Amino acid sequence: MDDDKVAINGFDAVTFFKDNAPKEGKAEFSLEWNGSKWNFSSAENRDLFSKSPEKYAPQFGGYCAWAVSHGYTADGDPNAWKIVDGKLYLNYNRQIKEKWEAEQQELIQEGEKNWEEFKTKKAGTSGHKG
Repeated sequence: MDDDKVAINGFDAVTFFKDNAPKEGKAEFSLEWNGSKWNFSSAENRDLFSKSPEKYAPQFGGYCAWAVSHGYTADGDPNAWKIVDGKLYLNYNRQIKEKWEAEQQELIQEGEKNWEEFKTKKAGTSGHKG
C-alpha cells in the first residue's frame, strides 16, 4: 500500500454521517480498503466503516461530483460535501458545490452514468498496450 494514498485527505468518512460534519481521522485508527488508507477519529468509527465501507465511502471514488457529472475527474474536498439519499458526495470546493446543488438530481444521474463508463474504461485498459 502506498502510504501517500490516504482517502479523503485523512478525514473520517463516518463522521459525515454520525456527526453531520467532517472530522480529521488519526493514523492510529486506520485501515486499508479499496487500495487506499482510511483514517478514522476513533476505533468505533473504524469498525463501523470496516463492516460496511460502501455505506460511508464517498461516491465517485471521492472525486468531485460536479466534475464526474461533466465527464472528467477533479479532487474532492472534504469541506465541500453533502449527503443525498444516504450517500456522501464531495465537490472540488464550496463554490462548485453550490453549482452542483443547483442541479443536484440531474448531475447525480449524469455522474453515475459517467462513473460507470470511467470504471469500464479503467478495467478495460488495464494491461492494454497501445
